[in-house]
Formats: sequence, structure tokens, C-alpha cells
Amino acid sequence: MASEQAAVDQQHQVHAEDSEYYEDNSIEQVMTKKDLNKMVWRSLLLQASFNYERMQAAGWLYSILPGLKKIHKNKHDLSKSMKSHMEFFNTHPFLVNIIMGIVLAMEEKKQNRNTIRSIRVAMMGPLGGIGDALFWLTLLPICIGIGASLGADGNPMGALVFLVIFNIVHFALRFGLMRYGYKTGTNAISSLKENTKKVSHAASIVGLTVVGGLIASFVNVSANLVIHAGKAEIAIQEDLLDKVMPNILPLGYTLLMYYLLKRGLSPVLLILITVIIGIIGEIPFPFGTIL
Repeated sequence: MASEQAAVDQQHQVHAEDSEYYEDNSIEQVMTKKDLNKMVWRSLLLQASFNYERMQAAGWLYSILPGLKKIHKNKHDLSKSMKSHMEFFNTHPFLVNIIMGIVLAMEEKKQNRNTIRSIRVAMMGPLGGIGDALFWLTLLPICIGIGASLGADGNPMGALVFLVIFNIVHFALRFGLMRYGYKTGTNAISSLKENTKKVSHAASIVGLTVVGGLIASFVNVSANLVIHAGKAEIAIQEDLLDKVMPNILPLGYTLLMYYLLKRGLSPVLLILITVIIGIIGEIPFPFGTIL
């Protein structure tokens, strides 16, 4: 019996020394709504210490640290947890809170460190793709379109309206996803896995539709050239291009800029090229202005 007890004690000691296990295995739900909200605000600094070795790891640990301190009363457990969370981390900064909520729920239940690490790594990539489609391809163009429309009409509130609409959605998602992730724990992963492709696809469609509308509304390119053939006059824009497809020139110019951007030209250079083309296009020629 003494030898068996010694073996058990030795096994417990090995587990305590192993980074996968905890010295204090007591489970207690300690997170409050105030704690979760505090970590949401801290997550705004996720990329404040961004680096090319561990990406957002330092910001991730800073964001989640108040929760870890409240969960792990044992300083050795806290040290192991902090060390684990300083490993490579990179995801969309606006959707990071759902990962935080799930990880905090797992930390509270003192689940295996490797399991927590695997969940964190598995969620980084999909959320990065969803975030790009949801925010940069959908929400941002919509909000910019609304603000720019007000600004074009001379309303100085255009920029403020853009910021208000964008950040209402932004912060609603941050706080909502934090609570959802913490409440559902790992159950949220299956739901996320099922709906990732659907959400990305739907957001991409909406975003591309909005971008198409913005091209037609805000990119103004027209050819005011007139061809004289005897007594006949042919307006290039009205009699030819508009018959093929309205706003074909704005679409073509936008696609050209996109192509040049993908080929490595800088946005500043493309803006400069656009300004030069606009100046040249307004020069009056005998056959009309080019633009």
C-alpha cells in the first residue's frame, strides 16, 4: 500500500510540474459581466505590440490577463497559463473576443493546456477570413458610402455619421461575441464551424454589391469626345459607350487600378496617376475634352 501511495504521489508531482496540468484543480465560476467588459476594452490594444515573431501574442495576453489572474490563484498555474498564451497568435482584431470568451470558459474549468492551445490555434484562421469579409468588404464600404454621400451633398456630419455607424456595429459585436463565447464555451466552435463558409460567402456577396454601387456613384469618368463624319456627329459617350453599358468607363478604370494594385504599385502612386489623368482629361481639345 505504501508503494502504491508513493507511486500516486509521484504521478501527481509529475502532473504538477508538467505545463499541461494545474497544481490547483479547484473549479469555480469567477468571471462577472464587469470582468468580461473590462477585457473587451483591453482587447482594443491587441495589436499595440504587434511583431513578426509572435504577431498579436503580447496584446492577446494583455487583453486576457485580468481573467487569468482571477481564475488562477496559484502563482505557478498563472505562470504556466501566461507562458502558454504568449505563443504565436494572429486573428482578426474585431472578432478576437469570441476566442477570449471560449478560452476563459476553458480556463475556468481547468481544462488541459494543450486542449486550450489547440482551440485557440484552430479558431484564429477562420475568424480572420470571416472578419475580412464582414468588416472590410461589407460594413466598411456601406458606412463609407453613407458618410461620403452626406459629404458630397455638403453635409459636414458625413464623417461623424460614418464613425458612429461603423463603431456601433463594431462594439456591439465585440461585447456580444465575448459574452456568447464565454457562455457557450467550446459549444460555440461547432456552430462557428458550420456557419463560417455561409457567413463569409454572404458577406462577400453583399460587400461586392456595395462596392459595385459605389463605383457607379462615386467614380466619375466620361469621354466627351465627338467624332465628325461629314454632317454626322457621334458622341463617344452617349452614342457608343452608354449603348454598350452605362458607367462602363468608371468600371474599367476601377478594374485597371485594382490590377495595378495587385501588380505591386503603391496606392499613393495610383492616386498621383489619377490626379494627372484628371488634369489632362480636362484640357479642351478641338474634338472635346477627354474626360
